[in-house]
Amino acid sequence: MTDVIVRPDGPLVVGSDRRAKIGLYPGGSGCNQAAWLAHFGIPVAFAGRVGRRDLAEQEQLLREVGVVPVLSADETRATGMLIAILSEGGERSFLTDRGANDTLSADDLPFSMLNQLDLVHVSGYALFTPGPRAAVMALMAVARARGITVTVDPASVSFLEEVGPSNFLGWTSDASIIFPNAEEAACLTGTRNEAAQIRFLTARYDLAVIKRGAGGAEAATQAIRLKAAAPKIEVADTTGAGDAFLAGFLAARLAGKPLDICLNRGVAAGAAATTILGGRPTAEVSLAPAEGEA
Repeated sequence: MTDVIVRPDGPLVVGSDRRAKIGLYPGGSGCNQAAWLAHFGIPVAFAGRVGRRDLAEQEQLLREVGVVPVLSADETRATGMLIAILSEGGERSFLTDRGANDTLSADDLPFSMLNQLDLVHVSGYALFTPGPRAAVMALMAVARARGITVTVDPASVSFLEEVGPSNFLGWTSDASIIFPNAEEAACLTGTRNEAAQIRFLTARYDLAVIKRGAGGAEAATQAIRLKAAAPKIEVADTTGAGDAFLAGFLAARLAGKPLDICLNRGVAAGAAATTILGGRPTAEVSLAPAEGEA
């Protein structure tokens, strides 16, 4: 995706003008997650579909952040585009054109991609349209059969509501870890009771990791439940914060760190992401050791 990030100088004026700062940034939740994983030292490839016109540019953008691109080109649809309108507190509202993403097919995801992988992560956006969903579910099933860890994040509460939470739960039955935010967890479980959410999700996934924004985050299995507080920081833009959290968590887990360290690494990464504009890391973003680390 290409993100168009709009920072109005004040409330929108219906039917008239409002001064604003507008910038173009490389985006897409899955791409952002891959970029953050690479930033944290994890060898990572990203598979997706873009418009033919900017295939070379999209590949180069991924290589520049250390991600191996596995991109296919759409001859008729352009690369997806998203407009993010930021509030004064950095919170966002989205207008989304999925573009070439919605024509992702099994030809774009050959099972040979799975060779020598430790983990397959799926952005929930890839499951909201029938064609991509069939291709991604097939890849997930083969990955699980080969003993490869499969993880998923629901990605969008509004799209979850469109397709139905029970459907999404069924489509992701091959995943062992789920990464919803607070609203997505409420949608999937049908409750805002946090303990009930944990019970519901851990009955279906080996591990549930819930991002609760300013409320921090928690990770739970059927046996344990851990929480981590969010640091107090000045927020510039929350775009990509959840993607950075996921990458921080998974990078630590792939390195064999215990669950509490994984959770704290995720929280630190998500917080760091809110201090920059756009959804991908910059060279200046670094993480202090997580709580409990030397």
